[in-house]
Amino acid sequence: MIAFVLRRLIQAVIVMIAVAFIAFLLFQYVGDPVVFLLGQDAKPEQIREMRAALGLDRPFFVQFWHFLVNASQGEFGLSLRQGAKVSRLIGERFPATLELALVAAALALFIGIPMGVYTALRRGTFLSQVFMTVSLLGVSLPTFLIGILLILVFAVLLGWFPSFGRGETVQFGWWTSGLFKVDGWHHIVLPAVTLAIFQLTLIMRLVRAEMLEVLRTDYIKFARARGLSNRAIHFGHALKNTLVPVMTITGLQLGGLIAFAIITESVFQWPGMGLLFIQAVTFADVPVMAAYLCLIALIFVVINLVVDLLYFVVDPRLRVGKAGGH
Repeated sequence: MIAFVLRRLIQAVIVMIAVAFIAFLLFQYVGDPVVFLLGQDAKPEQIREMRAALGLDRPFFVQFWHFLVNASQGEFGLSLRQGAKVSRLIGERFPATLELALVAAALALFIGIPMGVYTALRRGTFLSQVFMTVSLLGVSLPTFLIGILLILVFAVLLGWFPSFGRGETVQFGWWTSGLFKVDGWHHIVLPAVTLAIFQLTLIMRLVRAEMLEVLRTDYIKFARARGLSNRAIHFGHALKNTLVPVMTITGLQLGGLIAFAIITESVFQWPGMGLLFIQAVTFADVPVMAAYLCLIALIFVVINLVVDLLYFVVDPRLRVGKAGGH
């Protein structure tokens, strides 16, 4: 177990260094921060002084080392567009993105898994066919179109939900949350549903496929021969083994929800990191872009590590394989 964790940690460090190097290259090849800070009319001596102050006159790998040290401390300098510390801007926007991703993930799990089980156990029913048709639409339609359609129906025509913003929030130190206010829940419904639909359909189809495969295995036939009830077979044996790969996919999808909430946040003007990143790309705000890239990579690495550990704990075959190898 310890060797397994150490290998995963070493892989995670290597991945983060590679991502940090890509983020560092943004400073080298995407615009010149000195020009952004001083303007096009800056004098040569002003440019030299600013480059020295920012450390841009140092050798390439010395700059990269300082970037790594600062990035490990969460420091990416000042935003070229807003003039504020990038770490503060990310800290202000991260709660909104995480909140949206968690609500979307909860919707995808608590709706997608039952739908997948139902479509596997009741394949010929009308409702099962409806679920499969809806899942095809959820996979096929782009996220921005789903968001626009939801705004048109539920915000414009019916007027049930607001179409933009986060609503009222509660402050807990530096953390803000809208989940403790009715208005916050009112605002998060449409963007969370928009973000969850693709993940929901993916989980539903995965659970269905895994459930059908498990139900054909020999130990399920043996359980039927022993006289176990359908409820015990379906939920005590089949579903339990189905959820092992689902857990892996769901963990990785949570990272995807955080990383790819950009479109949803743009459509609903949700004040999260995705909207901040879009604005940074528009204005070539390299420090914000680099910080976003490193943070998203860190989230994926941490989630992947946790999923690997959970998979190792849940699936006894891995433990037996490791023990047999030694």
